[in-house]
Amino acid sequence: MDWHSRCVLSWELSNTLDAGFCACALRRAIAQFGNPEIFNTDQGCQFTSAEWLAVFKGTPVRLSMDGRGRAISNVFIERLWRTVKHEEVYLKDYVSLIGAHAQLDRFFRFYNERRPHSAHRGTTPVEVCRCPELLVVHA
Repeated sequence: MDWHSRCVLSWELSNTLDAGFCACALRRAIAQFGNPEIFNTDQGCQFTSAEWLAVFKGTPVRLSMDGRGRAISNVFIERLWRTVKHEEVYLKDYVSLIGAHAQLDRFFRFYNERRPHSAHRGTTPVEVCRCPELLVVHA
């Protein structure tokens, strides 16, 4: 997720704690959007794995990791997962991972492209991601 726009840049679905699916989503996001200045994660085992860290090797990306028990540090991601659960997952009865993936794909496209975001004064995450000047923070 791009913290500025709240746009979900890439995602994967897995029923394991394997780092491979996370690294796959990361590589896809970087291929499409380029390297970020700073990349923040929580302390999950996926984000300290050799496979995950190898994606950043040789790049200028600065890595940031939330402190233990600091869910508030990653508030944008925590809020995203709350939204995904309450507006999609809890309302559906997926019969397979393939079905869940298809439904989640639709949801993330809706979230990025059609769902207005309160932090953006009614614009969507993808609008802000493509045109950052739409979101001007006033003090």
